[in-house]
Order: sequence, then C-alpha cells, then structure tokens
Amino acid sequence: MDAREALKIYFGYDSFKPGQEDIIGSVLAGRDVLAIMPTGAGKSVCYQVPAMLLPGITVVISPLISLMQDQVKALKAAGIRAGYINSSLTEAQIARVYAQARQGAYKLLYVAPERLESYDFTSFAAQAEISMVTVDEAHCISQWGQDFRPSYLKIVAFIEALRIRPVVSAFTATATEEVKNDISCVLKLQNPKTVVTGFDRENLWFDVQAMKQKDNYVLDFVKKHPDDSGIIYCATRKNVDALHALLQGAGVPAARYHAGMTPEDRKKNQDDFIYDRTPVIVATNAFGMGIDKSNVRYVLHYNMPQSMENYYQEAGRAGRDGAPSRCILLFSAQDIMINRFLLEHKNFTDVAEEDIELIKARDAKRLQVMEGYCRTSGCLRNYILSYFGEKRDAPCGSCGNCQREFTQIDMTEDAKQVINCVYETKGRYGLNILLGTLLGANRARLKELGTTEYRTYGVLKNRSEAELRTLIGQLLLDGYLVQTADRYSVIRMGNIEPLRQPDTRVTILTYKEKEAERQGTKQSRRSTDVLTKAGYELFDLLRKLRLAVAKEEAVPPYIIFSDKTLIDMSAKAPQNRDAMLRVSGVGEIKFDKYGERFIDAIVGFLKDRPNAVTSIADPEAGGAEMERSAKKAKKVPFYLNPEDVERFRYHDLYSVMEIKDELNRISSADNVKLLFGTDIFRFLSSVGYVEEKRINGRQVQLCTEKGISKGIVSADRISKTGTVYQILMYPPTVQKEIVAHYASLNGADAQPQIVRKDVDK
Repeated sequence: MDAREALKIYFGYDSFKPGQEDIIGSVLAGRDVLAIMPTGAGKSVCYQVPAMLLPGITVVISPLISLMQDQVKALKAAGIRAGYINSSLTEAQIARVYAQARQGAYKLLYVAPERLESYDFTSFAAQAEISMVTVDEAHCISQWGQDFRPSYLKIVAFIEALRIRPVVSAFTATATEEVKNDISCVLKLQNPKTVVTGFDRENLWFDVQAMKQKDNYVLDFVKKHPDDSGIIYCATRKNVDALHALLQGAGVPAARYHAGMTPEDRKKNQDDFIYDRTPVIVATNAFGMGIDKSNVRYVLHYNMPQSMENYYQEAGRAGRDGAPSRCILLFSAQDIMINRFLLEHKNFTDVAEEDIELIKARDAKRLQVMEGYCRTSGCLRNYILSYFGEKRDAPCGSCGNCQREFTQIDMTEDAKQVINCVYETKGRYGLNILLGTLLGANRARLKELGTTEYRTYGVLKNRSEAELRTLIGQLLLDGYLVQTADRYSVIRMGNIEPLRQPDTRVTILTYKEKEAERQGTKQSRRSTDVLTKAGYELFDLLRKLRLAVAKEEAVPPYIIFSDKTLIDMSAKAPQNRDAMLRVSGVGEIKFDKYGERFIDAIVGFLKDRPNAVTSIADPEAGGAEMERSAKKAKKVPFYLNPEDVERFRYHDLYSVMEIKDELNRISSADNVKLLFGTDIFRFLSSVGYVEEKRINGRQVQLCTEKGISKGIVSADRISKTGTVYQILMYPPTVQKEIVAHYASLNGADAQPQIVRKDVDK
C-alpha cells in the first residue's frame, strides 16, 4: 500500500491537497519536516498517512486534550488504530494504554508534552519502535510566539534520549518568519524539508464592524443563521456570561465556556456544541484549541483579540471543511483598553527575568497590529496575509472592506477642538464625558462636573456622536491622545506637537456598502449552491441520518461524515457501492461501517421522487471538478411558473426586500438565479413608479408622482446605530404587478435599468 492508496482507503479522498504529498514523501524518505499550513489545509493527514506506512509507532505531541480525543475518535472511525495519554485518563486507564501500545495495538499515540519526562512514558519509549515524532502546534516551542509553552522545551531532550533518532515532523498553522526559524532551531531539526502552503483560507469571509451596540448585532446575526453552527468569542468571562444570558433570554439555544466554570460544566457545554446539540457557543479564547469540528459556519469576535496570530487561529475554526464561512470582528475603542489591561496583568511564570520586557514590547506591537486591522480601509485578507509574510498586489474582492466604498473626511479643525476639550478636563474624565461635552449634551452629570462651563462645551454639536467616536479613535491611534487601561479609564493628552504644523491633517474614513454584483461574490457562494431544491432536501435527510448514527456511535456527527461529504453525496446521489466510493470523503472503511445505510436513504428518497434532479453539476464529476462545475453552472434569470403566482402572500404594505423574500420563497423553477431587491427596483423604475436621485453626494431612492398615485408611500426606519432613514413601501396593487412581471418572463433575461438623476442640493 502506498500513500495514495492509504489516503483513499482510510480517508476517502482521491487526491492530496497542496503540499501534502511533498510532506508525506519527505517523511517516508526519512527526512525531518517543518510544515506551516493554515487550518483546514490537512495538516493531520500529513503525519497520519505516513504513520500507517512506517514501521512501529508514531508519537504525536500535542498540548490539546480535546484535539487528542477528537482525532483518536476520527481515526478509529476510519479504521486506524490510535490512542492517547493525558490528564483526562485515570492511572489505570493510562496503564492499559501503555500495555496495548507495547503489544503493537496502535499506529499513533498522542501525548501531552508534560508526559515526556514521566517514568512510565520514558520506560515505554525506551522499548518501543518509534518511527516518527510529530510536534503539533509547533509554534508553542518559540517564546516569541503568541502561545509559548515551557513544557514544549522538553521535547528536544526526549528525542535525544531515544535509542534511535526517529523522523521529526513539526506542524503549525500560524508562524511569522521569526517563529518559523525558532521552531527549526529549538527542535534541532536536521536538514528539514520546509513547506509553507500559504496562509490564505479562500472559503473564509473576513469583516470588521465598528460599532457600539454589539449585543443587537450578535442577536440579529444569530437569529438569521438558526441552522448554522457558530462560535462567539469574548475577551472576558463577564462578557461571556452576559452575552450568553442575552441569547438564552431571546430563545437562542446557546452554550458558554470559560475558565471560571466547573470542569464538568465546561465538558458538558463543549460536548453539546461538538455533538450539534447546541448550535452556538459563547466562549473566551480558552475554548476551541484543537477542536476538530468541521462544520462551524461563523466565528464572531465580540472583542478584538490581542494579536493577529490569536485572531487568525480563532477565526480559522470556521469552515474547516472548506465550505464558505464568516469571520466577523466587532470592534470598539474599549477593546483596546481591555486588551492593554489584560497584557499588563499577564502571567510571566517560567519566563526569564531578562526576557520579560522584550516579550511585553512584542505583545504591545502585536496589539498595535490588531488595531491596524480593525481600522484599515484596505483589503482585510491582504492585511492578514501581509503580516504572515505573504504579499498580494490586488485586493481579494471578497472581504468586508472590498465591498465598501470609502470616503475621506478632513476633521483637522474638529480634532483640535477635541484636544482643547481634553486639555480643559485636565485628563480626569473618560470618553462619555468628553463626547457629551463636545456635543453640548444636557446632562446632570456634566453640570455636576462643570464641563457645561468649558469653552469647548457644544463646540462640535453639528457632528454626530458616531463621527466623534471615530475621530477620537483616530486621535488615540495616532498618539495625539492616550487612554488609560485601568478599570475607570480616562483620556489624556498625548504627543500633539505634529498638529502644530500647518500641513498636518487629521482625516477619518466613512463608507457605504457597494451594491452586490449580480453574479454574486465569494462570500455569498455556498457549498450547497451545487444542489437543486431536491438536492437540498436530500442533504437535510442525510444530515438527520448522520445525527442518528452519531448518537448510536457516541461520536460527533462530523466524524461520521463531514457536511462537505454529505453535500457531495446529495449531489451525486449514489445508489451502489462503487458510486458511493466516488463520493469525496467516503473511504472503504467508512463505507463498510455506514455506507449501506446512506445508500438505503438515498434510494428511498429517489423512489418517492423518481424524476428528481439533485445537482446542477455533472453527478459523475469528482469532488473538486464538481465544485468548479457548480461555480461555472449558469442559472437563468429569475422567473415564476404559472402555478407559483397563487402562492404569493399579499400584505397591506411590503418593502422591496420583503417582496424579494416572498418571490424567492414561492418560485418552483429550478436553476434560477436568486432575485435581489435591486432587480425589483429596476422593474419599478422602468414603469415610472420610482427613481434614484443623487442628493448631497448620495444615491437616494424616491417615489415619482406616478408611484404616489399607485399608493406607494415612504416610511421611517431606525438603523442599529440609531439613525433614522426612509424606505419605500408598496401596496397590494403594485405587488400584483411585480408578481405578474416575473410570471411573464419565462426565464428571459429582461432586467430594465434604473432611472437615475443627478441633483445638486
């Protein structure tokens, strides 16, 4: 059996991902390896496949109990003999593992680095035939990394004490050039094959939302994704508890996880999330290290992490199966204060005294890099890749910033007034007092403090609070102001000398979202786009079967089959063994365990729907080819079948977005494009009911005289940030015209243009 055969038999894949074959070939040739591969790139396969082909046993060193447990379960499900030794086992259980390992029961043995010096383990290692030592999360060995663990330094002595030096392979997902070199040197890798597959995770959509009302955003987002599995990270236990209570109170099934809970509660909540009993978990960054849950569809950061390494590692827990997933960071100036406070109270136990100041300086630099990420107007993906040494010339086109149009506003004079106000406060007050004073707020507290008598009281009342928050954030970032990191932080003067120069300008950036392109962008393309309506129904049926099997096996559902495998299975609808083995992720071992049950479910589904077509792609295509086919597959413009018309639910007044949702719901046509609100507005514009005008530099949708005569009205709405805006609402008579229009298209591509007028006001 060679590496490709092992990959197919045990893991169900026909081909290797980039870098995997090169790494495996080097290990089998007896050469040390250092591999830097992003989460989801298949690091574990790079040592699990050669472990099956090498003689003796492979020792995998990992600091993560949950990863050991998950990977051993997954390996056993794939028919690979594996075990682990960590603090979750009793002494009797550990003794049993050693006994079985001596008898050759395992090809892989996972151990925590703390075990390497124990008498039992060194005794076992002295007698065992160890063909490879694999160091997972290898960045932990570098004290310049973001997650240095002194216990990792024991690895070198352990390897040197072995009778015969085995192949050493080291893997990590996040490492700068400095950390990469540190890993190689400290581990004493011998002429290592170094493989860097790139840090980009193309399936992840990155976004930063600067806002004050984070709770409302999180609640709204989670409610809009009720069937998706997601992680919400908070910087403090207090935030975890508060956000968890908010979600629970709103009827959202959510779990929580932080170090202040009992081990039993943490274990239960973690299992509820892993086993899909609870779709959402709110946690500190203590959660998720090494958890191999493949179907996490979103990761929200309620607070800004302390470093880009931490952020990319935590965000990378989304979309491990390669399916499109969202990584959204909610940012406020308070996040900076929280992180500075946490870094000031960082534990430096086991760190040499002479290194502490250097580590503090590096921590401060990392935090500055994270602030830059949250405030940049450039491509977010490129910002991340640049930090890890991977330069890109063109923006990705599929992150939050790439979907925004930024406008620069000169606020130099406003900035000087802010600084004057801070001077008047003598650095005694925080952000809210500063804002209230500048805006001229009528508050008893301001009168009590005497800020209503300041010369700067009300001097910027023509500005919005949001604009001033952005401006003050920019002044803090530029160093003109500083914010203390204690519990009751205040704002003080920084270095204002550059502002005394006449050519120094202070600018802030505002933005509006770009109109989504008709063909869609990367973040809107889902793995299930390959499926027709019938295909999605089959996918849902197979997910329920997977859950039932997982309960019987007492393993997480994704260990049975990943979502990506079930989507491929639904698209190909295999009805025999050979066809099932062509599904990506179905190997011979898993077929023998579960294959017939899934075939029976598919056959039963197709028997009830004899003419069902489950995929818009070639069902005989391979997994990667099928994905490409799905992306290229051309859907026809939206239209309604005659029988759809009667299902439209009319209402007294609908917005364009509500009409759009209702039309998408009732359409029974296969292979049609999704209908967008802009499509409907184009039609209404073509018949003269509405128009767009450019007013004060903004495109505004307005109702014409003809539209008013049809009963179209304007209604006020309030945004999440408290801004009042107007929206057009359409009566049943207009709704009927829209329905009739799409019923008359019969798939023809007839999308009229919006009528626009430029008006200077």
